[in-house]
Amino acid sequence: MPDITALAVFAVATLALLVVPGPAVVYIVTRSVAQGRGAGLVSVLGVHAGSVVHVVAAALGLSALLATSATAFLVVKYLGAAYLVWLGVRKLMSRSGAEVVEAGKVSTSRLFGEGFVVNVLNPKTAIFFLAFLPQFADPAAGAIAPQIVLLGAIWIVLGMASDGTYALAAAALAGRVRQSATARRRLDVASGVIYIGLGAVAAFTGEARK
Repeated sequence: MPDITALAVFAVATLALLVVPGPAVVYIVTRSVAQGRGAGLVSVLGVHAGSVVHVVAAALGLSALLATSATAFLVVKYLGAAYLVWLGVRKLMSRSGAEVVEAGKVSTSRLFGEGFVVNVLNPKTAIFFLAFLPQFADPAAGAIAPQIVLLGAIWIVLGMASDGTYALAAAALAGRVRQSATARRRLDVASGVIYIGLGAVAAFTGEARK
């Protein structure tokens, strides 16, 4: 296993990356503002259930496959980008005040499921597990798969703490937004533009590894 110093460095670097908002944070904040603290926290659980998929994939070597296959990398990259753009378009096309109606109808399973899909197809998370996490797995310290699982578990714990803080903060500041149709519409437009922008960045920034 990696030594305690390596784990500490990994944890600090991971937390620095997690606090920078990406697609998962945008999703969590949007749900927290629209539906409250409970919805935000369920979204956090869904997002990090998606993180488990990345951990398992990395431990099984699928991340190595994506890192060496240009086609596989591009498929994952463009699926994630397309999903983000779809979320953005849906937000932009929503009617003024529709979010309040939707808030009462969106089930816990849907909140969890959407958060799961957002993070499974999250380019930021995929790139982390492809390019960053493997640097802390040391072949001289033992089998690689258990090290990947340990590092992934640290990512998930820190991610739930960071994303949970975003959810609680957004829910605490959401009262005025939920009471104003204009503010709700502005939130829809802003989050829609952000989703589409993140999708565009995911699609057109960087190249597949070869």
